[in-house]
Amino acid sequence: MDDERPDLAELELAELESVVTTLGADRFHARQIFRWLHRRGRERFDGMTDLSRHLRARLDETCTIATPVVTSRERSSDGTQKFLFTLGDGRTIESVFIPDTPALTLCVSTQVGCAMRCGFCLTGQMGLARHLTAGEIAGQVRVLARELELQDTRFNIVLMGMGEPLHNYDATMKALRILAAPDGLALTPKRVTLSTVGLLPAMARLSEETWVPNLAVSLHATTDRVRHELIPTSRQQRLSDLITACRRFPLKHRDRITFEYVLLDGVNDTAADARRLARLLGGLRAKVNLLPLNEAPGIPFSRPSDEQVDRFARSLARSGVTVSVRKSRGRDIRAACGQLIVDGGPRAGSILI
Repeated sequence: MDDERPDLAELELAELESVVTTLGADRFHARQIFRWLHRRGRERFDGMTDLSRHLRARLDETCTIATPVVTSRERSSDGTQKFLFTLGDGRTIESVFIPDTPALTLCVSTQVGCAMRCGFCLTGQMGLARHLTAGEIAGQVRVLARELELQDTRFNIVLMGMGEPLHNYDATMKALRILAAPDGLALTPKRVTLSTVGLLPAMARLSEETWVPNLAVSLHATTDRVRHELIPTSRQQRLSDLITACRRFPLKHRDRITFEYVLLDGVNDTAADARRLARLLGGLRAKVNLLPLNEAPGIPFSRPSDEQVDRFARSLARSGVTVSVRKSRGRDIRAACGQLIVDGGPRAGSILI
């Protein structure tokens, strides 16, 4: 039978205060519990030493703390680390730590699998098993911060792991509020980047939030025909509508929208594509992050040559577009963009970073 006790890892501070007061304890104890859980990574009440023994015993009896469990950890020759997490139902997801990007960066997942079906990504070929809860999303971060000893260190988060964050909107935003709480890890919007293929209604919702992360839009094409082939779920959307939504998205001073663009040999890497991309983004406060494809069995595309990648980037730069080429990280442990997939029925999981 499912555990019906409240899971404190799923709660924002106000919700946690409500639970604590129902136990007959003072509200300030909720802040103490929140700090132990999210800032220090505690998973058991008996380690929360500034709570009375009576309260700890009462919490242990009436509440639970669900935590993703690290079941494997691999290190790349370039310092990247890949973590396999097992969730409460036995399914698995992966997160990645990238040590110098140039900041310390954690790449976390928001779903088990993905429903977007991007043709150049093995994660998309999995389909969607289920959404992650807010506690499972935030739980990856608090466990990684503890495992990597980053709790007193500034680091960044990118929601570029398995899944489409805006497809799991409510849980994703609740997780970000938990991570941003001053009594937790106190992450600021500038240290969090959310990557999306561009779900327009959800983007409109995001633009009205009081806490808005950096936005990265997975573009990958300069014509509707090619984008619809690469991202089947984009077929109900025109590129012009997506770009219009990006122009309307509120940006703070000096902020830009990042446009991610996976380069596929002979598909979207031509001189004409570079010119069209520059025209599409004209007047936008934007930067383009080029990602030469990481080839993998099952992906029906090839990586362009380094010369072609350089020509594409130079063409954008000549047109006044801020552009960078992402260096592939963790390829020797299958932690690079779109490469990873873990088989095994209900334990399946993969990551896109």
